Amino acid sequence: MSSGTLYLIPVPLGAISPDSSLPASVVERVRPLAHFVVENAKSARAFLKAVGTDQPLQALQLEELNEHTKREALDRLLSPLRAGQDVGLLSEAGCPAVADPGADLVALAQQENIRVVPLIGPSSLLLALMASGLNGQRFAFQGYLPAKEAERTRMLHELESESRKRRQTQIFIETPYRNRQLFDSILQTCQPGTRLTVATDLSLPGESVLTRTILQWKKQTPPEIERRPTVFLLLA
Repeated sequence: MSSGTLYLIPVPLGAISPDSSLPASVVERVRPLAHFVVENAKSARAFLKAVGTDQPLQALQLEELNEHTKREALDRLLSPLRAGQDVGLLSEAGCPAVADPGADLVALAQQENIRVVPLIGPSSLLLALMASGLNGQRFAFQGYLPAKEAERTRMLHELESESRKRRQTQIFIETPYRNRQLFDSILQTCQPGTRLTVATDLSLPGESVLTRTILQWKKQTPPEIERRPTVFLLLA
């Protein structure tokens, strides 16, 4: 028996509705699926209810994969695929397997030569880069920076130095409730001429993408980023 296909399903970045930044072709691909691996079962059910499913929600098989999932549990999540069933992989928001635990499942699927198909949908990282005016030819995503101040400051120094040396845009994110601490650390650490983009609530009604030098940021009112999904981009 041939294996099933692992579909990587993007989820809207904000409130979920049937047409939230997802092409009709993606919705049509999702609806017949009966097996899902999800970061959060509650938010996954809300998404699936919004897009609609061919089977009742109660009949769908949802398995969670998040930061608490043990490595040895990953193998079991591939069982439907090995049995020839298609499976959808869902993050809580945005693209699965990018700064997301689903990457581990994709890696195992690739090792077993299981077909992996990424579907089109919102990516806050690319949206932020597109609107930043920074270098879109050479860039690197650094994920989450250290939460401790001393380690975070050291990392910012390293990223700024690397950006200057390679003319490379550095992209990183933070847990929304720590956005302001990260923003303040950047202003305290980086050089006045370094450009910083703060991209908040991408694809949502309150979307804001602002690029300023560190010196300019210091002279203006801080952006309203507390507890709002935000991407930071830096180019020295």
